[in-house]
Amino acid sequence: MKICVVGSGYVGLVTGACLADFGMTVTGVDKDADKVMALKRGEIPIYEPGLEEIVEKNAKSGRLTFTTELAPAIREARAVFIAVGTPSRPDGKADLSFVQQVAESIGDNLNDYKVVVTKSTVPVGTGQMVERIVRERSQGRQEFAVVSNPEFLREGSAIDDFLHPDRVVIGARTQRAVDVMQDIYAPLKAAGVPFVVANVESAEMIKYASNGFLATKISFINEVAEICEAVGADVEVVARGMGLDHRIGPKFLHPGPGFGGSCFPKDTRAVAQIAEEQGLRFEIIDAVLSANERVRRRMAPKIERAFGGLAGKTVAVLGLAFKGDTDDMRDSPAIPIIEGLIAAGARIRAYDPAAIEQARPLLPPIEYCADVYDAATGADGAVIATEWNQFRALDLDRLKSLLSQPLLVDLRNLYEPARVAAAIAKLAQMFAEGFAVVRRPERLVAALAWSMVLWITIAGGIWAVALALGIAMPFTGGWLMLAPLVVGVAVPTPGSVGGFHEAFRLGATSFFGADNDTAVGAAIVLHAISVGPVTLAGLVFIVQDGLKIGGIARGDIG
Repeated sequence: MKICVVGSGYVGLVTGACLADFGMTVTGVDKDADKVMALKRGEIPIYEPGLEEIVEKNAKSGRLTFTTELAPAIREARAVFIAVGTPSRPDGKADLSFVQQVAESIGDNLNDYKVVVTKSTVPVGTGQMVERIVRERSQGRQEFAVVSNPEFLREGSAIDDFLHPDRVVIGARTQRAVDVMQDIYAPLKAAGVPFVVANVESAEMIKYASNGFLATKISFINEVAEICEAVGADVEVVARGMGLDHRIGPKFLHPGPGFGGSCFPKDTRAVAQIAEEQGLRFEIIDAVLSANERVRRRMAPKIERAFGGLAGKTVAVLGLAFKGDTDDMRDSPAIPIIEGLIAAGARIRAYDPAAIEQARPLLPPIEYCADVYDAATGADGAVIATEWNQFRALDLDRLKSLLSQPLLVDLRNLYEPARVAAAIAKLAQMFAEGFAVVRRPERLVAALAWSMVLWITIAGGIWAVALALGIAMPFTGGWLMLAPLVVGVAVPTPGSVGGFHEAFRLGATSFFGADNDTAVGAAIVLHAISVGPVTLAGLVFIVQDGLKIGGIARGDIG
């Protein structure tokens, strides 16, 4: 069966690729010529695990193609899936202008019986609108049917959700349309997936009601989390105890900084608007929206309290997308969190495995980092804002060593506080054990004695080189020169070249009246004497032990 999928965004691209995997011949249509050309080259515009592979597989087989030409794709298809955007308008209603445009094109190009499928999330009554537009534009030339087939795809697991759904919802007015849809989804029907067949309005409502209920669960557990904090209860234990009740279930009982993304915020606002249009008030949904906004506003002050104030401090923010395994920044909780931190005077170093490029135009100027540990370097603490799986397995010892204070604010509850505390305690214990080595007086005296020998040797070497090159320096001058040299070596230059020499030059000219050329020459000689013999000895031992420099660099030292 030939199928046309209009829209190559998140829903459209996943739908088209998966239907092609079912054996359908699918044409994906998008008005964005650059996106279509990229898809033809195998470049996927969104981050979704498994999507690139399934697109490539079916494109190579010829079952999946992409074009900007809508009219011929409509005429050749048996079913036309509308998968265009339906963003929220300022009044909360869904913007159906793209759906209307596609319906008009379908009516203009209706050449035989077709099933027109609304895959986008649309308000109740949209099917009637599409049917009216197609009928008016086609002027009764051909029969057609309008079907509501809502998607239930979770970003990050969309391919699996499409291929192994909990149910398939088909809203139709004729058995002929139902039969076409069941043919399209034949692999799922054969696998025993439940099919819910209803009228168009019921199917449209199923989608909104489902998302509204899931959003309610999220807001509910976030409200419970606030109470738990106040009374000393563990919200993770509470959520688990609730979820074991089969009437409730464990899913979506994960406290955090509120829901975001392309579905829950938009769909909850839309279902509230639908109720209002009917002269009703959906009070639970109103409370859900209010609770979600409130929990998002609480995050920045919570972080500020944990840091003991944010003015002049650097915060490592781990995660920017609204959830893990996606690059979607739409309505991400990270946006108001970062804005709140900046307003409180913080500097932000941020990392996300996939969403950095999408985040740049949406956030104030912040520093984007290469990985978690890069973000943590020099920061005053870290904040986990997105539940990426890689954040569940952080090297806490390494993270602590890079932060200026051992502070991790886990907004996604990925870690048990006891585990983090144990990691910190482990490092403290190691530090204490290091001091234990010198608790015995004889060891401490020996360490100090050998240190004195070392520093006398170094100071003596400085004095000897200066004397040899005609710099009037007493023996004690070698000790005096140690002060600028220690600072010079601390300057991060390759092999201390530059920092060491400039420090010696400044010390020799300032303290002992040496001319610049002599001082620089003495610095070069002293540096060569310090580095050369050690380097040669090291090379000898490397050869003697059968090692290779490349292997040592990789840690392969036997």
